Amino acid sequence: MGVLGHALAIVVPTGGMAIVAYLVVGLVIGIESMGVPLPGETTLIAAALLASQGHLRLEFVIGAAAAGAIIGDSIGYYIGRKAGRGLFERLGRRFHHFSEDRILRAEKYFQKYGVWTVFFGRFVALLRIFAGPMAGMLRMPYPQFLAANAGGGIAWATTIGIVAYNIGDNADRIFGQLSIWALVVLVLAAVAAYSYYKIRRKHRVVPEPVAQPESADV
Repeated sequence: MGVLGHALAIVVPTGGMAIVAYLVVGLVIGIESMGVPLPGETTLIAAALLASQGHLRLEFVIGAAAAGAIIGDSIGYYIGRKAGRGLFERLGRRFHHFSEDRILRAEKYFQKYGVWTVFFGRFVALLRIFAGPMAGMLRMPYPQFLAANAGGGIAWATTIGIVAYNIGDNADRIFGQLSIWALVVLVLAAVAAYSYYKIRRKHRVVPEPVAQPESADV
């Protein structure tokens, strides 16, 4: 099973207590999605590895992870909506994940690509933590948030679960690298979109003022 599987087998119990394992997966991912920096993706990968060894059912692992992501993000959304920006300022004094610079960058993503940030942010470590509270703080309409949240949570849990189940102990390292590259792609996309917007604005044709007809001499 490898070092990762053996280490987290202690945290994620199996055998006759498999139901506890699914609850642990959902709980860790749910708390992470609320804005607390926990190893949600690592927990999902560990559970998928245990499923590949026959200790858990993969479909239940994916279901628990998706449910935890959706419920946790929704709770995070309401926390952010209720507490506002002061929540992030308080967290920033305790956790480096919530530094002022990162909050400002996350705000820019949400203002430009709100729904897509929630959906694809599930695949990026930092945005996984920010998504719910940030969307609530910025007053994103909840139906839009819920649709993106559910779609992203299900897609993320299914993708990570199935791939980890099939590729084994290298999953944690591979997904860690993918998370970094996903963040790079998001940053580049934001820069490209902003540059395009500035260029369009600069070259926008300004209509010339209409000349007033000269009054005829009487």
